Amino acid sequence: MLVFANVRERWTGFLAAFVAVLVGVALITTTLIIYDSSRPRVQSRLSAAAALALPRQAVDQDRTPQDRVPWSADEARPLIDGLSAVPGVASVVADRSFYAQAFLDGEPAEDEGALVAGHGWSSTRLAPYRLVTGRPPAAADEVVVAGGLGVTAGEKLTVNIAKGRTAFRVVGTVDGPGYYFTDGFAATQQPGVGAIAVLAAKGASAGGITAGAENVVGDRGAVVSGEGRSALQPAYVEHKRFLGTQLIGAMATLALFTTVFVVASMLALATGLRRREIGLLRTIGASARQVRRMILGEAALMGLLGSLAGCLAGIAAAPLLRGIVQGLGVTPPELTVRVAMWPLFTATAIGVGISVLAAASACRTAARVAPVEALLESRTSQTMTRARWVGGLTVLGLGGALTIGTATVGADTRINVAIFATMALIVAAALLAPVFAGPVGRALTAPFKRSGSAALLLVRAELGSHPRRAAALAAPVIAAVGFAVLLSGMVETMRVAYPAGDALKLAGQVIVTPDKTPGNTDEVVAANPVGRAALPTRAFVRGKDGTLTVIDALGSRDARWDRPGQAVLGERMANFLGVRAGDAYAVRFADGATVTVRIARVLPEDPARGDFVMARQLVREHDPAALTDDIFVPGKAKPASVVPGTAVHDAVRFALDDYATDSKLTDSLAAMLIVIAVGYSGIAVANSMAMTAHSRRRDFAVMNSVGGTVRQLLLCSVVETALVVAVGAALGVLVSLGPLAGMASGLSQATSARVGLHLNLSAIAAVILGSLVLAVTANVAVTWRTLRAGSATTPRRPDPAGTPGP
Repeated sequence: MLVFANVRERWTGFLAAFVAVLVGVALITTTLIIYDSSRPRVQSRLSAAAALALPRQAVDQDRTPQDRVPWSADEARPLIDGLSAVPGVASVVADRSFYAQAFLDGEPAEDEGALVAGHGWSSTRLAPYRLVTGRPPAAADEVVVAGGLGVTAGEKLTVNIAKGRTAFRVVGTVDGPGYYFTDGFAATQQPGVGAIAVLAAKGASAGGITAGAENVVGDRGAVVSGEGRSALQPAYVEHKRFLGTQLIGAMATLALFTTVFVVASMLALATGLRRREIGLLRTIGASARQVRRMILGEAALMGLLGSLAGCLAGIAAAPLLRGIVQGLGVTPPELTVRVAMWPLFTATAIGVGISVLAAASACRTAARVAPVEALLESRTSQTMTRARWVGGLTVLGLGGALTIGTATVGADTRINVAIFATMALIVAAALLAPVFAGPVGRALTAPFKRSGSAALLLVRAELGSHPRRAAALAAPVIAAVGFAVLLSGMVETMRVAYPAGDALKLAGQVIVTPDKTPGNTDEVVAANPVGRAALPTRAFVRGKDGTLTVIDALGSRDARWDRPGQAVLGERMANFLGVRAGDAYAVRFADGATVTVRIARVLPEDPARGDFVMARQLVREHDPAALTDDIFVPGKAKPASVVPGTAVHDAVRFALDDYATDSKLTDSLAAMLIVIAVGYSGIAVANSMAMTAHSRRRDFAVMNSVGGTVRQLLLCSVVETALVVAVGAALGVLVSLGPLAGMASGLSQATSARVGLHLNLSAIAAVILGSLVLAVTANVAVTWRTLRAGSATTPRRPDPAGTPGP
């Protein structure tokens, strides 16, 4: 009952922490809802299939499940026959998907799913899509297209496929997306079978069909039904989902860290401001255990209320976040928000847990308050306890180690390590801030010491006697400025580093790149006969431990590697496979065929060459739908004409355009994270300042009674607030410079170009100025209100400046 009474009576003291929990839980709830909503869904074009038979799954070199190993036509045939005989099955379809993209008015039609837009006619039954006009295709040069394409039956249509632009006659239209050819033509484009769909007869049991299909497939693959059919997803959808998950994960991680950091600092500040109250409780007989239980109970109640409100706010904000991530192009198509219960329970548990854990550290200090402190008007608290020194220095050491790691880790993890390093250094700065608050405040006010200003003397004394309170007020500023410097600096540094490194490597070359198409066709390769033109494919091999592994193999037209029946490996790949030069090795291709090649050479690593390189014609024979990567042509052999659907760039333009694709997402991610960190920390700054100003109403009353004017007291509050913000901003900048410098060093090594530290000074200045404005506004507003409220009971005194006192 005491807990409820305290919360009810002192609700203003808990308001700041309540708001912090509310905002943090709202962010976590929103991200979890979007994450849950973006989970794989069954493709609409497979909605009529009762079950799908899928081949076995291979793993990558890190043992992570990846591609499924397509069946060959000979392997699929008995499976199709067996599935057709299962009771309740109406028909069975070998589903194929391959590259197809229309050219309208000489330009490729925009289609992000073009890489898997081509299908056999039988696949229309899996949606099902209706034939709106015309008839099904009957010859290899006929196609049925989507009605929305704007082409009618009987017209000629140029469709880009792996071999290049090809003329087809449109014989019909359907009410769904895609290009539908004869099943025979589809088999020539994609000989391997990646999925066999089972259609149920009317009234048949899906469960019975699935069980029967499992008996037929056995250990040759897997059978999925219901939501399990979502296992079959286009690569571009999976890529979008991966990017979206990365973005949402970063947002959730930052929200979680900021919530823990801000709530802990606020509860520590709130508990510190209640020393006299706690001393009074100890005087009337409350034990240390009872004090701890009271503070933990208050934190749990405040956390629960804040979490419930945060869940409601998160639900309301979920459509807004969906719109943002959809605008960035990092969500699966047709993402709809659905609110499940687990995100709400998880976010609530996190909010309550954070509140209790944050209060646990504060209540240990509170439990040590002596009863005599109830009689003290003020008390100069110990600047640094032993636990705070140990914790601060330990986290500082961890941050230093991570900062060093930022310069040495791989490119894929460099950003994450830099963020974690900054998080550790922010915590260290917050713990060690009391050491700097007093000296820095005295140093900043030293030039004005001789002015005789009473406000400056009071500020210097306040910072010296209550450094821990100043440190708690500076903590949100440290977090806001630290993350702003790091994230904006990352973007600026990478914006310079990556294009510079790529341009250096590609100097003297021109690059033929796809333009509005997912890759270069054989037509484009033939038009550019000179230069590196790698034809990538996914091949399946056995590691030296016998595990079936999928790798990226390349077909090369370089005379050094383009030799029938031979393969050239990098040293790392050769070691993984356990082979050496001269060995014969079996490789399974996308069409299900297994071919034995001779390992001609094992060479040092060279990203430009590839880890597993074979003859280009061998890859083309077994992967007819594969598209060629960018073509790198010596400058003297620059093409005189450009094939439609491609563009030609010099090294610098290619590097800039190539990075621009990633830069848009990186900029957006950094901007969102900065908004989260700065916005959340800004709320914390305003709440902390308001809470501190409210708790000092007795101090204001005393100063007012001895002649302090409203203007003087407000000036004192503004100066103190500005100094605290300056301390926090300085520490925030310092903690982020190390990880940024480490990142720049790592980028220099990775790109072989000199990369310096680049900062976005305008963003940093805006964050510091915004923190200052929020802090000063909150402090002045509460101080003014407190002084006005006190004027009703305080006799008026003449203002030396000639204005009435409060």
